[in-house]
Amino acid sequence: MPTLNARPVLMPAEPPSSPASDYCQRWSRGAHSWRHISEGGFDPRLYQVAPITEAAARAFVIDEHYAASFPAARFSIGLLSRDDRFPINGAMVDEMALVGVATFSTPMSRGVLSSVFGTLEPYEQSIELGRFVLTDTPANAESWFLARAFRHAYDRGIRGVVSFADPLPRRRQITETLDNGTTIERIEQTSPGHIGGIYQSVNAIALGRSTARTLNYLPRRGLVLSERSLSKVRGQERGADAAERHLVSLGAPIRRAGQDPRAWLREALAALDVTKIRHPGNFRYAFPLGSSSQRRRLPIGLPRTAYPKAATDILPG
Repeated sequence: MPTLNARPVLMPAEPPSSPASDYCQRWSRGAHSWRHISEGGFDPRLYQVAPITEAAARAFVIDEHYAASFPAARFSIGLLSRDDRFPINGAMVDEMALVGVATFSTPMSRGVLSSVFGTLEPYEQSIELGRFVLTDTPANAESWFLARAFRHAYDRGIRGVVSFADPLPRRRQITETLDNGTTIERIEQTSPGHIGGIYQSVNAIALGRSTARTLNYLPRRGLVLSERSLSKVRGQERGADAAERHLVSLGAPIRRAGQDPRAWLREALAALDVTKIRHPGNFRYAFPLGSSSQRRRLPIGLPRTAYPKAATDILPG
C-alpha cells in the first residue's frame, strides 16, 4: 500500500495544469488543497455512503465549502469513514466520521433542468447536484462516492442530474497576530476556480456555460452574495431576516429601528465593499442515470461541447 501523508499536499496558488488526471481537490474550513492520485490509499472497506439529515449536511457544507452557503436541498448523501489515518473535523453520523457530502438541490428556475433533460419532470426526475464536498480523504475517493450518491438519487426516482463548475477563483483576507504581537493581513486563496475536473474524470457530458450574469462580489471574503437574498431584504419578503443576519455576520452594520430596508442595504453593501463583476457563466455538466441503455436513450436538450481546460478556461483572480 502506498505511503499516506497526514494532510493533503498543499499546492501553489495556481491550480495544477491537469487536475482531472493528476490531482484530487480537498477542502478544510473553506480552504482547498490537493492530493496527487499517486498517493492512492483509498480503501472502500473503511467507507460507507448513506443519506444524512439536512441539518448535518448544512453544517458540514457551510463549514467546509468555500462558498459558505447551502442550496435549497431535496436530499443529501454523506460519505462516512472509519479510516483513523486522517484527521477528522468533528462531524459524526452513526458513530462514523462525516468526510464528504453530496447535496441534490432544486434550482430556482425549472429551466435549469428542463433545458438539459426536456423529457424529465424537473425536481422529481431531474435535479441539480448543488454541492459536492470532500475533506481529508485519500485520493480517488471522489468517483467512488459520486457513483454511489447517484445510485441513491436513482433509487429516489431521479434519472438526470445537472451540475455546474465555477471558474472564478476566490480569495479572502486573513488577519493574523504573530507571536511578537504584530498584526498582519494576508490574502488566502480559498478556491482556484473550477472546470469540473471530477465530472470530466467520470465522463460527464459537457454542455457549455450557463447564462452570463453580474455578481455581487465581496472581495475580502471571496464570497458572492445571492441577488435573490438581497431582493428579499429590499422587498422584506420571507427570509429577509436571515439575509440581514448574514450580511451583519459579514461585517455590515445592524439595521437601525425604523430604517428603510433599501437604504440600509445600500449602506451595508458599501460597508462591505461589495463590487459588481461580470461572470461569463459556469461550466454545465449533465449526468444521465441508470443502465447504459437508459443513459444512451435519454435525450439531452443542449449541444455537447469539449471539456474546458484549467490552463485556458479559469478566470483571472
